[in-house]
Amino acid sequence: MRLLHPDGTTVHLGYCSNVHQAEDLEGVIAQLATYAEPVRERLGVDRLGIGLWLAREVVTELTADDSALARLKSELRTRGLETVTLNAFPYAGFHREVVKKDVYLPDWADEARLDYTLDCARVLAELLPDDAERGSVSTLPLAWRTPWPQERADDARRALDRLTAGLTDLEARTGRRVRVGFEPEPGCVVETTAQAVRALGGLDPDRLGVCLDACHLAVQFEDPAAALRRLADAGLPVVKLQASCAVEATDPADPAARTALRRLAEPRFLHQTRTRTAQEIQGVDDLPDALDGALPIHTGPWRVHFHAPLHTAPEPPLRSTADQLDEVLAGLLGGPAAVTDHIEVETYTWSVLPEPPTDLPGGIAAELAWARDRLTGLGLKEEPS
Repeated sequence: MRLLHPDGTTVHLGYCSNVHQAEDLEGVIAQLATYAEPVRERLGVDRLGIGLWLAREVVTELTADDSALARLKSELRTRGLETVTLNAFPYAGFHREVVKKDVYLPDWADEARLDYTLDCARVLAELLPDDAERGSVSTLPLAWRTPWPQERADDARRALDRLTAGLTDLEARTGRRVRVGFEPEPGCVVETTAQAVRALGGLDPDRLGVCLDACHLAVQFEDPAAALRRLADAGLPVVKLQASCAVEATDPADPAARTALRRLAEPRFLHQTRTRTAQEIQGVDDLPDALDGALPIHTGPWRVHFHAPLHTAPEPPLRSTADQLDEVLAGLLGGPAAVTDHIEVETYTWSVLPEPPTDLPGGIAAELAWARDRLTGLGLKEEPS
């Protein structure tokens, strides 16, 4: 969907296809028919944005075979779908039985990460609608925090210089600008917006910036307004917003809350958990560790990196951080100037919910409708197709 900000900016709203299990081109094309087109039809719109996740194998095929790329473009067009953003955080295997920390591999000290990201940018430059101002690609925040010796940090910084050069060359050859956004995430080298400023400061803002994930922001107990000011003051653009909600246990000592949390402690994805004391943010790398006593229960609420559907509440007495997402949306798009123009609903956890949905297209459509309603409430208007 496209919405028009009062300042004239076209804001692209879509959802991320990493919720679907597909790691070859046939699977990607099948998911467009099985899920994305029905989502568009549920919303009653002629055009829907889909932020594609294309595993390494798919990207390799698309960059090597012009006919494969033409086929994907045709399928998107035929089904009323458009792509202005790619999620290049997972490299492959995102729906394996156990993913956990493997999602951070290869990291930015590994040549494979640079090659994959530039290939994603090349594919996106071909998929962009003719009237789209630019594209965006989101990626991991350099690496998981350990091990991260200085030599690997230096390798990563050199890779970012090469990334900038590659994106500059891509625009010169194609006329299409693609920006890459690094996504702060709990447990990584870059967890917070303050760390993003330190680690990514001085990079070319026309090419590189931040992908802001509202769930991650909430888990780290960052104040949305302060976080956005910090990025703006540092000249780090918000290349893309991933509209997402974390899960909060207001009273983690409550037996009912702990029972509900245990139902979320599933084995596939990492669910970093944080609490805020008077002095600091304390955390553990996965929810089961917190439940087994590694995190204090009497200092304040716990927030869990579990992407909760935007439009519904988790199992009581848990709550979602939808109020935090509202603040992020208001800070980005509620002012006189739009701070970002790419919004991607990224609830990839539908399949690991305690009660997975029987109607996934309906659930995704409801999330997008929730986000659209929040944006129109801020003064944006739907663009006619």
